[in-house]
Parts: sequence; structure tokens; C-alpha cells
Amino acid sequence: MLTILDYAGVAVFAATGALAASRQQLDPIGFLFFAAMTGIGGGTIRDLVLGQRPVFWVENPAYLLVCAGVAGLVFFTAHLFESRYRLLLWLDAIGLAAYCVMGAAKGYAASGSAVVAIVAGAMTATFGGILRDVLSEEPSVLMRPEIYVTAAMLGAAVFMLAITLAAPLWLAALAGAASAFALRGGALFYGWRIPSYRPRPGRAQEESLKKDK
Repeated sequence: MLTILDYAGVAVFAATGALAASRQQLDPIGFLFFAAMTGIGGGTIRDLVLGQRPVFWVENPAYLLVCAGVAGLVFFTAHLFESRYRLLLWLDAIGLAAYCVMGAAKGYAASGSAVVAIVAGAMTATFGGILRDVLSEEPSVLMRPEIYVTAAMLGAAVFMLAITLAAPLWLAALAGAASAFALRGGALFYGWRIPSYRPRPGRAQEESLKKDK
């Protein structure tokens, strides 16, 4: 189950990167770059933070081949989808669900700490998408009002809770991924959001200067 989620997360995130490249009308190399950066970016940062050497795609280059295959597929099929950004968001939700569980499992194996596992899961599931949006100048999923990082943390936490309760690994992974996707999908479909910070209006500049004097 974890292996399936790992490859699925890489493939789906790679597809979102290639879709972002299609919106920028890039060449095949651009598609490959965005697919690889998004597909393996979060996992790379996770491995570096956890001190895992070599990082996962250096140890197993099959992940790069998955990214390359997905980039080629999207290059020839992206024009078939009328609303590519909407598709990008839903594929990103699927990738987030798969990758938060895989990241949590690797974080727990490396540290033995549930807290570190949850942070590693959230990091793995979100950093690739953040890099994709920054470089493609798309509206960042991190800055959108809907729930995003919280969904990844929920999926990782549910996975770790199930592991703590001695649930079978496949069931724990399925529960974590389903929880993350349900929350992120609900946020996309219904616009769920966490209440944002709403400060009181600040004093006028003139009033502040008088008070300082």
C-alpha cells in the first residue's frame, strides 16, 4: 500500500506540474522540468530534512522515469481539458492525500516520533505544489483561502493514530489518505476554510506619531 501511494503521489503531482507547464505553453523540456520538480520536490525536501542520504529518487531513478512518462503524456493530452486549472487542483488533492501518508511513514521510520511523522507528511504533500505554483506564477495553493496544509496534517495524523492503535498498515494508509482527500476535496467543492486573522484597524499615522512623541 505504501509503495502504491508513493508512486501514485509522484505521478499525480508530476501531472499537476505538467499541467502548469501547459498553461504557460512551455516546450517538452519545460514539461519535464515542472513534472519532476512537482513530483519529487516535496519528497526531496523531506529526505534532506530527515538526513536521508541519498534522497529517494537518487536511490531509485524509477521515480524520474515516472515523472518523464507523465510529462510526455500530459504534453500530448493537456489540450483535451477545457479547465486545466480546476483539474490541476483536484489532481493536487489526490497527490496530497497519497503523499501525506507516505511522508508520515518515512518520517516515523526515520525518527520514531509521531510529531515528526506528521510534519514530514505535511511537508512531503505540500512543498512540491508550492514550488510549482511559485515558478509557474499561478495562484499559490498555500495562499488560497481553502484548507490545504491542514488536510495533509490531518491525513498524516489519522495514519499515525491508526498505526498507534495497531491497525493493519494497509488500513492505516487508506484511512489517512481518505481523510486528507475528504477534507481537501470538501474545501475545493464547498469552500471550507479556517477562520483567518482579522486585526483591529490600526491607528492613523498621524495619531501614532503624536503618541510616540
